[in-house]
Amino acid sequence: MTINEVQDEIIEEFEELDDWMDRYQLLIDMGEDQEGLPESEKTEQNLIDGCQSRVWIVCDRTEDGHLNFRAESDALIVKGIVTLVIRVFSGHTSQEILDADLYFISRIGLTEHLSPTRSNGLLAMIRQIRNYASVNLAIEKTR
Repeated sequence: MTINEVQDEIIEEFEELDDWMDRYQLLIDMGEDQEGLPESEKTEQNLIDGCQSRVWIVCDRTEDGHLNFRAESDALIVKGIVTLVIRVFSGHTSQEILDADLYFISRIGLTEHLSPTRSNGLLAMIRQIRNYASVNLAIEKTR
């Protein structure tokens, strides 16, 4: 699936729910379904700066150059949010990640329903994933 196809899928899932309490519950459920990180990967290096909650994101590169992300948070809703973000970006190349227009966040109404600190955290997560993609792309160009 392309990044846009994944975003469209997420939008459809959220459009089925009219009430924001149900949407928050969906985020919590998504976070609970996400496999956590082992303690050995909950390091300062993987910790996202700018999040009120503790959020760790780990990037793995496949042999064919695609990036996969794993994440965890100590807050349930935030874990759901980071689960959405890594769902969109995982399995794609660095260039695809850097070129992506993330429209699902506004389309599902997340921007209006997050506190300012959670919004800042969401931006920090996306920034970190794009940083991983930038570094990976630079490494690829030196090969």
